[in-house]
Amino acid sequence: MKQYIRKADIILLAVLVAIGLASTAVLALRGDDSGSKVVIKSGGEVFATYPLSEDRTIEVPAPGGISYDSPRPHAADEDDECTQYTYYNVVKISGGSVTVSSASCRNQVCVRHGSISKAGESIVCLPNRLVVSIEGSKGGSYDSVTS
Repeated sequence: MKQYIRKADIILLAVLVAIGLASTAVLALRGDDSGSKVVIKSGGEVFATYPLSEDRTIEVPAPGGISYDSPRPHAADEDDECTQYTYYNVVKISGGSVTVSSASCRNQVCVRHGSISKAGESIVCLPNRLVVSIEGSKGGSYDSVTS
């Protein structure tokens, strides 16, 4: 009977897996997002750009006051974060991460998305045509899938 897998094959496989895991760890740990900025686009146009290191809350109106979703009726009350617009998104930059904390769209996918904190990540609200992305000074960073 022929032996197809030898001891050297197993050692080679273990070495290759170890090299892959080590390079993933090095690439993940070397990223420094101190020069990162948050780019907010509304309707394909840049609405604003802010540093990721400064905490703030931004109300972003839907472009032209039009949404591709029939939103719930908007009434500014004590619990509502937006005070000005009928079709809107509220973007919060806090502690080096960005979230969409409220929106006028019905499905609330952008709100449930959670926070982003690394260059190349983004949050999208299709009904209000909003894209919130993080751009780093070093460009996009690697993750465990692409390395």
